[in-house]
Amino acid sequence: MGSSEPRRRLHLPDHELSWRFSRSSGPGGQHVNTSDTRVELLWSLEESSALSDAQRERAMRNLRHRLVDGTITVVSSQYRSQLRNREAARVRLEELVAQAVVAPKHRRATKPSRASVERRLDAKKRRSQTKRDRSGRTD
Repeated sequence: MGSSEPRRRLHLPDHELSWRFSRSSGPGGQHVNTSDTRVELLWSLEESSALSDAQRERAMRNLRHRLVDGTITVVSSQYRSQLRNREAARVRLEELVAQAVVAPKHRRATKPSRASVERRLDAKKRRSQTKRDRSGRTD
């Protein structure tokens, strides 16, 4: 994240999270065909008590492309361990929701300075003159 301020991580209550496990297609070892290491984390945004009404509305608007019936699903299968995949999925979901509930910064309208406007117009005049000189026309 580009800002210098530390991002506050949102904590979602355990009782609101649903987990599903399946076989991962990633790297494996001896137990590759028997271990359910792929993790799907489901969280109902509509029914959550972790967010205020304003945060929920903002999250619904910002995450609308990820929502299916008001539920967000995050999948992790990058690790061999189910535990590490569970942690990765939870962190990813909490960061996703934390980014979605941040209020946008208010943009303050600004005006270019007089000096910058004059510099821009002078540069345009010089460029125009350069092109006019190249054409070979005599006026």
